[in-house]
Amino acid sequence: MTSERRSLEIAVLVTPGYMPVDIIGFHTAMGLLPGVNMHLVWKNLDEVVGHPHFPTRATTTFEDCPADLDVLYAGAGPAEMLEDEEVLDFLADRGSRAGWIAGVCAGSLLMGAAGLLRGYRATTNFQLHEYLPSYGAIPARGNVVEDRNRITSGPATGSFEIGLRLIQVFFGDDAARKSELMMEYAPQPLFGVGTPELAGPQLTEEVRAMAADMGDGFEQVSKRAARRLGVDADSA
Repeated sequence: MTSERRSLEIAVLVTPGYMPVDIIGFHTAMGLLPGVNMHLVWKNLDEVVGHPHFPTRATTTFEDCPADLDVLYAGAGPAEMLEDEEVLDFLADRGSRAGWIAGVCAGSLLMGAAGLLRGYRATTNFQLHEYLPSYGAIPARGNVVEDRNRITSGPATGSFEIGLRLIQVFFGDDAARKSELMMEYAPQPLFGVGTPELAGPQLTEEVRAMAADMGDGFEQVSKRAARRLGVDADSA
């Protein structure tokens, strides 16, 4: 006689200005499997608009989100979310009990702002990587970085890869292989310049300049976060 597997409870944060590219791969990979309850969570069920323009509606409020989650996940959002007390309180509460904490791009900083990365190896987008110590995280390079039950990524492909890794955790190798094939996940970059190391210094600096305004916002937020969290970012 076999025991039935309980449903997984997974919460994916969606905020005004969030980046859909950072969550859609994970949502697809996990959501295609049976026995997975996917919650798109926000303060209310009003429409939120992702960036670039991508109308979304949460399925579950912070208040109604299950207390005990198997996965708490966030992609990038605007810098001001890292100082939104209601968002941080929700993440800190659910993250204190969640089986896994996952962040992609600035979603890693968001988890850090909620106090969930202190003492953990983590990564984020190359344009934000320097801010990880402000949250007590140990900066690490890699497409996906896993440290105990924290799993983070910089590039948007990490959304798929975190999904596949957690399918492996919860459902096993065979299910993860089948999911990878079902989605035909086999990236073949057109130009092969998807990291600073591959792109070289000139192109990397051009891209940094394009996103300078975004970086400035995260720099100031990260300085304030370090003070709030009592972190010495220079020695972290």
